[in-house]
Amino acid sequence: MKVVFIDAKSNVKVSLSNQAMKRLPQRIALFTTTQYLDQLGKIKMQLTKAGKKVLLLKTRHTITPGHILGCNIQEFKEMFDAFLFVGDGQFHPIALAIKNTQPVYIYNPHSKKLTKLDNLEIKKYQNRLNAAKAAFARAIHVGVLVSTKHGQNQLSRAKKLEKKYPDKEFYFLVFNTLDYSQLENFPYIEFFVNTACARIPYDDGDKVGKPVINLEDVL
Repeated sequence: MKVVFIDAKSNVKVSLSNQAMKRLPQRIALFTTTQYLDQLGKIKMQLTKAGKKVLLLKTRHTITPGHILGCNIQEFKEMFDAFLFVGDGQFHPIALAIKNTQPVYIYNPHSKKLTKLDNLEIKKYQNRLNAAKAAFARAIHVGVLVSTKHGQNQLSRAKKLEKKYPDKEFYFLVFNTLDYSQLENFPYIEFFVNTACARIPYDDGDKVGKPVINLEDVL
């Protein structure tokens, strides 16, 4: 079966107000989603004209610098003062905040409001990660969720778990689209390591039914 990917572009023009510009720090790492990707150059120009230094960073799962997906949970080594996410909701901003210490600003093109991601939201996810690490340390029988989707398949990296944790038993569960109900067929598994979409432990942890953590957090 062939799969065709079609970009969905927003017809809302992004224009940051002078007041919003003044609230932003000097060095900005700019990110947006597919809906506004065609306006990324214009957004950068707006910020540059306001005296900001703008970085368009490349993520692991995208081609265009400045483009972010839900699975882009990673640390950035470049020097900058804050992230600026152009889009709606907190789904992607939290992904940026989980692995990084810089503050995250959100500009919603629909409401035309600039907000700063609440530290309490970030702390909630960090506490969940710490609890998952403790549960993984105690677990003996560990299931490894492996996706066959392009850009998500990390089976070769996942196999490194066996060498790093020889005292644990690993069971590799391979799928294309994860059916959470099927995980109930493995009651002996105490813990899951996720190698698919990095958002699973944060957004769908309750559907997994057991503690779950991303591969990069234990490898």
